[in-house]
Amino acid sequence: MTAPTLDVRGRKPSFFTKAGEVKAVNDISFTLDSGEVLGIVGESGSGKSVTGFSILGLVDSPGRISGGQILFKGEDIIAMGEERRRQLRGSAIAAVFQDPLMTLNPVLRIGTQMVEAVRAHAKVSEAEARRRAAEALRKVGIPSPEERLAAYPHQFSGGMRQRVCIAIALLNQPALIIADEPTTALDVTIQAQILYEMRSLCAESGTALIWITHDLSVVAGLADKICVMYAGKIVERGSVDQILDHPRHPYTRGLIRSLPARSARGGELYQIPGMTPSPLALGGECAFRERCPRADAACGLDPAETELGPGRGCRCHHPHNEEEPV
Repeated sequence: MTAPTLDVRGRKPSFFTKAGEVKAVNDISFTLDSGEVLGIVGESGSGKSVTGFSILGLVDSPGRISGGQILFKGEDIIAMGEERRRQLRGSAIAAVFQDPLMTLNPVLRIGTQMVEAVRAHAKVSEAEARRRAAEALRKVGIPSPEERLAAYPHQFSGGMRQRVCIAIALLNQPALIIADEPTTALDVTIQAQILYEMRSLCAESGTALIWITHDLSVVAGLADKICVMYAGKIVERGSVDQILDHPRHPYTRGLIRSLPARSARGGELYQIPGMTPSPLALGGECAFRERCPRADAACGLDPAETELGPGRGCRCHHPHNEEEPV
């Protein structure tokens, strides 16, 4: 049996500060097969971005991974040396960050940066590397790509810079792409184009994709399955249809009810009461207890995940029934 592209088992990235251990992500597990798209959703501070950074081996001091495994095609990323991780990053595993200025060097031309990204991992001529770079820019909707290779990052708008970053991620046909809210700065038309290109890439080349976002409408048309994160844990997981049509966890239902499209015209928008707890304040109880309308004495203990079916799980003492309307 072929190993999945990514198999995350009980991973625990923490940050060790003067105030104590901050469990940014605590004991999460999921798998991702070739060509699959996984959407990771949740509020700000839920641990989505740290999840992506830890897969890339980019959790810097005072952070470290204190437990679990991250298997990329059967190879443990945590156990491998830094040189091996560098070989994987940018070639077999690519990333698109929310802020394009984290990716682009402001003093180098776009073409220089893209050619370096190709030749760092493939033995090709500079002319071939430039051809690949221009083709990648064309895929993400940048006009006159050959001419734009001569431009500097400051000569692009914020949205255009983000498209360049997505093009860089596509250059070496990676087996896995981790995208951390990459379309936030893009207008709706370009966002739809990028989502279509990413979906087509996964279907045609077998690239696995992790799409980190707070926008449920994006993952609804892009992802195959969803993991809902809250306070550093996956509280619900399943296929897109299962999660969006029949959510079981009260937090997932709160996120869906918060969508503006569900509110009556002129009515107040729904919001989940309260705030996400500080990671330093998390104890042995359910982290959603203070915000949950179904909480009772049983929620004084942190619930374990309950398997609800193949690929379907929920971490709640009192999950909703599938038949209950959202």
